[in-house]
Amino acid sequence: MMMNSSIYMRKDVSISSNIDYSSPSAAFTFDVNKSTLFKKDSRNYINILGVEQLNTLENTSLLDIFLSKDNVIEPHYHQNAAELVYCIAGAATVSLLNPFTKKIQNYPIKPGQVANVPQGWWHYEVATEDDTHLLAIFDAPTPEVILGSDILKFTPANIMAHTYCLDEEQWKKTIAPIVPTTYIGPAKGCNRVQSATDQAPYKPTMPQQYMKPCPYPYPYRYPPMYPYGTYY
Repeated sequence: MMMNSSIYMRKDVSISSNIDYSSPSAAFTFDVNKSTLFKKDSRNYINILGVEQLNTLENTSLLDIFLSKDNVIEPHYHQNAAELVYCIAGAATVSLLNPFTKKIQNYPIKPGQVANVPQGWWHYEVATEDDTHLLAIFDAPTPEVILGSDILKFTPANIMAHTYCLDEEQWKKTIAPIVPTTYIGPAKGCNRVQSATDQAPYKPTMPQQYMKPCPYPYPYRYPPMYPYGTYY
């Protein structure tokens, strides 16, 4: 029986690349363990793989995330990529703010399960078990990020106070403990007094129904930001 060796391709998909795969500098393998983006301690850290680490990557990148219980990947959003969070070990809750319903949606995931965060959606992840290992996969060569800690810390206090009818001095006092570019919270050295709410067990609300991510009705224009690893 003869086999057809032709490669069939969708007519609506075109392949174009500026990568010179014949170049001696073209890299096809990389040790992600050697590319740390952020490290809080030996149990809470993030490794990164993007086009800067592996130059033959195109629209793919990832973060290799390790967390102990109750540690949080701080609230943030990715202006250039969607994020698929895959749980390898432990357990976590992926929470996102749906801009269409104006509601927080919480998705607990365990090994083998995923949660999808559409591009530009505000979200965060909370480890609910020790030794949690997550893989965050992006459809961009390098994921860009805007972090909640930086929004809070670097937006001028007078603007926040005027816009949201706040006491400016009280606002400055409130955000004083925030560490810019926190990535994994609580930040080391946090000695905040716990409230009754903090002492209660973390119980995320279960999603009522799986929602297929829908595209934005109009493209959002984001301010230019630097990618992971070169934020400033």
